[in-house]
Amino acid sequence: METLPHILIVDDDREIRDLLARFLERNRFRVTAARDGREARRAWSAGHYQIVVLDLMLPGESGLDVARWLRSQGNVPIIMLTAMADETDRIIGLELGADDYLPKPFNPRELLARMRAVMRRTAEQIERKPEGDRSVLRFAGWVLEPTRRRLLNPDGVEVPLTGGEYELLVALLDRANKVLTRDMLLDLLRGRQAGPFDRAIDVAISRLRRKLEDDGRNAQVIKTVRGGGYVLAADVERV
Repeated sequence: METLPHILIVDDDREIRDLLARFLERNRFRVTAARDGREARRAWSAGHYQIVVLDLMLPGESGLDVARWLRSQGNVPIIMLTAMADETDRIIGLELGADDYLPKPFNPRELLARMRAVMRRTAEQIERKPEGDRSVLRFAGWVLEPTRRRLLNPDGVEVPLTGGEYELLVALLDRANKVLTRDMLLDLLRGRQAGPFDRAIDVAISRLRRKLEDDGRNAQVIKTVRGGGYVLAADVERV
C-alpha cells in the first residue's frame, strides 16, 4: 500500500485550513490540520510529518514560537505563511529555520510547488550516498556525519541542524577554501525555479555561524569575502 506524505497545517483561519486540506488531499497528501500552537503540539506528538505549513499569526502562542518549538523537536521542513509583507517578519521566519516562505493571499498551486521542491531537496539529500558523502567530515574541531545528518561540536555534543542549514554546511564543506558567491549558493541550495529570497543566503549563513559558535563580526570558520560571497576557511578531513 502506498504511503502518502503526511502534512501538518497550522492556521487559525478555518476556511484556509479546509481549502488546503481538500486541495492537498486531491493531490495525494495526507493532511492533519491545527488551529493554534496547542493543537499543533498535540498533533505533532500523535503523528509523523514530512512537512509543516505554519501560519505566522496565530492566536495565543505565535507562529514564531511554534516554529521554535518544532525546531527543538527535529528537522521537519517548515513553510511559513503570513499576511504581513514586512521583510523583517520574513527574515525572522528564515532565521528560526523556515525552509520557505509564502505571503498571503497565495495560490494553493504555488504552495504545492514549493512543498514539493522542499521535500524533493530533503529526499535527495538523504538518498544521495556517493562514497565521498558517506565520509565523516572533520573541520576546525567539528565533525559532520552525513549518513546520520549529525553535527558534533569539539566536545562531541550534537548540535541540531535544520534541513537548510545542513545543506548549506555540506555545500561549503564540499568546496572548502573556495569563494562561493550568493548566486552560486542559491543555485546549489534552491535552484532558480524556487524564487530565492533577497538576503536569504545572508540569513542562512548567520544562522549557521551561530550553530558553529562562529562570531559573525570576527568569523573564522565561515568568512565573508567583501563583494564576493562566503568561504569556509578550514581544512576538511574525510575519514
